[in-house]
Amino acid sequence: MPRIHHPEPLHVGQTLDLGAAAVRHVQVLRLQPGDTLTLFGGFEHGGECVAEVLQMGRNQVQVQVQALREGGREPQRPVHLAVGMPANERMDWLVEKATELGVASIQPLHTERSVLRLQAERAVKKVAHWQAVAVSACEQCGGNRVPLVHPVQSLQAWLQALGAAPGLDAPWRAVLSLAPGSQPWPAALAQVQPPTRPLCLVLGPEGGLAAAEEQALRAQGFAPVSLGPRVLRSETAALAALALALG
Repeated sequence: MPRIHHPEPLHVGQTLDLGAAAVRHVQVLRLQPGDTLTLFGGFEHGGECVAEVLQMGRNQVQVQVQALREGGREPQRPVHLAVGMPANERMDWLVEKATELGVASIQPLHTERSVLRLQAERAVKKVAHWQAVAVSACEQCGGNRVPLVHPVQSLQAWLQALGAAPGLDAPWRAVLSLAPGSQPWPAALAQVQPPTRPLCLVLGPEGGLAAAEEQALRAQGFAPVSLGPRVLRSETAALAALALALG
C-alpha cells in the first residue's frame, strides 16, 4: 500500500485534501477513487492510518481516514546526529540512510575543515531539500516519525546554544574521535542507562574535527568514542555508529 506523509493531526472519519507534494505522488502512482493508501506523520505516538481516495483532480486529491494502526517501527532510543556536512551528494545520502535507520534528528554543522559552506538563502533551501529527502525515506522504509533536519549552524554557535552538561534524563553526549584512549563505541553504548536514554552524537566532515573543536566538545561533556582503527568517511562513520546505537 502506498505511504504518504501528512504531518497534520488525523482521526477516523476525517475527510481532507492532501498537500501539493502528496498530490503529485498519488498522481504518479495512478491511484483512483476507491483505492487505499497509508498516511503517517500526524500522530504523536508514531502510528499511521489507512485512508481511501474519494476524489481525484488535476491539482487535488481528497481522501477519508478509514482506520488507525499502531506504528511499532520506531527505535526505543532517540539518537540525535550532529554532523560536519560532507560535500556534494554525500549529505543527501547520509540523511536518507540515517532516516532509514531511525535517527531522531540531524544537525548540519559548519566546522573548521568543512568543504561544504552554506549561507543565508542557500542554507535554507538545502535544509528544506534534506527535510524532503527524510520524508521520502520514511515513505519508503515504513518509518512513521520523520527526523527533523535543523537549520545549519557553526559548531561554535551550536555548542553555545547547547548549554551545560546534561543531567540523567538529557541526551548522553559523545563525539567520534581518532584520539588515543577513545572508548570503543559499543562499550560506551553498553554503559548508557536506561536503554531508552537519548543520545547526541557528533562527528566531523572530511578531514575530521580540528583539535580545538574536539576539545570544545569535551568541555561540554561529549565523551570521545571510536569505531576502531580504520579511518572511515564521515557518512560511513555516521551510519555505522547509528546502526550500532539503534540496532
